[in-house]
Formats: sequence, structure tokens, C-alpha cells
Amino acid sequence: QVQLVESGGGLVQPGGSLSLSCAASGSIFSINTMGWYRQAPGKQRELAPAMIGGRTNYADFVKGRFTISRDNARNTVYLQMNSLRPEDTAVYYCNMKIMLTGRGPEYDRWGQGTQVTVSS
Repeated sequence: QVQLVESGGGLVQPGGSLSLSCAASGSIFSINTMGWYRQAPGKQRELAPAMIGGRTNYADFVKGRFTISRDNARNTVYLQMNSLRPEDTAVYYCNMKIMLTGRGPEYDRWGQGTQVTVSS
């Protein structure tokens, strides 16, 4: 079984910073895509930044403020969030598309979600 465990998040004032991390454990062959989604109350889950292979995609609303990075040796993805705004308040979920073998399909796995609240 592959599990994703998130850490970080919490309460921060507007303009502040937070960092999130998400580590995958289990029998993993490779992880091509790692990304972060967020879901605010009453809204659909939306993609923030994602890393697909060596390319990084950022949603317009996080460009210049959020940075995604990864440590392949640790099967871990990070999200550094700066200049946070109240509208960034949401539950943040990491997502990874994981291959368990060299010939197998990719499996979609999600972290448990972590709350980020931006408020004065």
C-alpha cells in the first residue's frame, strides 16, 4: 500500500508564509507527477502548482507567490507559500501519480489534506 502523509499548514496572518510537505511511503517504482490542490468551503477542488516530470505548472492565482519543489530520493513534494492572502484559505491536498512497477499503470494517490487559514 502506498500512503501519502502531509505535514505543515496552520494559521498565518495575511502576507505571511507557510510551508507544506507530502511524503509517499510504500513500494514505489517511480513518481512522474506531483502536485498540490486546494479546496475552499463551498468550492470545487482546484489545482495550485504541479510538477509533471521536469516541468512545473502554476495556476495564475499562485504565480509568484507559491513554489513547488520535490525530493525524488525521499518521494516528497513541498509547497512554499509566501505572501498569503485570506482567499488562500483552504484545505490543501497533495497528489501523486505513482507507478508501482516499471510496466504498470499510474495510480492516483492523495494526501489526507491539511488546513491552511490566512486571517488576521
